[in-house]
Amino acid sequence: MRIPTTPPAPGLPFFVYGTLRPGEVNHGLFLRGRTLREEPARLTGAVLYDGPGYPYAVAEPGGTVAGALITARPEAYARLLAELDRLEEYRPGDPYSLYERVVCEVTVSNATTGTEGAVPAWVYLAAPAVAAGLRADGNRIGGGDWLAHR
Repeated sequence: MRIPTTPPAPGLPFFVYGTLRPGEVNHGLFLRGRTLREEPARLTGAVLYDGPGYPYAVAEPGGTVAGALITARPEAYARLLAELDRLEEYRPGDPYSLYERVVCEVTVSNATTGTEGAVPAWVYLAAPAVAAGLRADGNRIGGGDWLAHR
């Protein structure tokens, strides 16, 4: 699921699976008007857990998470990345971060050609301490689609 990149390519797209998906509240607040493309996508090697009004993706072999691949407009990218890090409470090196931002391969389907392709993207996964708690006591979302679950 994670792919090595040293360093990640500038302008990497985002894979979103919860409140940032098209039609959801944080999509309107953070992404509307700042994207070039929004495509249905899926992340393999992860599962979803319920959070307090939003989901957490947790790395787990065999799982699949439904979401969208969001490509930001270049002129909005740096500010958007900083805003999404704040929204997701991602603070590198902080043991109290809720999420960690990692590069993963996501699969995008082309409805016109019927083909699929793997694309590297930023994904906010549950931070290690959060993931451990969810694995022990969390409510796993069957099917890996938070929108269908709600």
